[in-house]
Amino acid sequence: MKPYSLDRHEKIISTYEAGNTSIRQVAERFQASKTTVQSWLKRKQATGTLKC
Repeated sequence: MKPYSLDRHEKIISTYEAGNTSIRQVAERFQASKTTVQSWLKRKQATGTLKC
């Protein structure tokens, strides 16, 4: 599977951070796994960025 672009990471995380939705709902909406979205959120909280 092709990796997600940084733009896609940011769109998914900003959608979650806007509120009124769960990680599961965001993952389903963008066809990403819940685990992937959780790991991106942890990375952003730990480092302040989504870049690897």
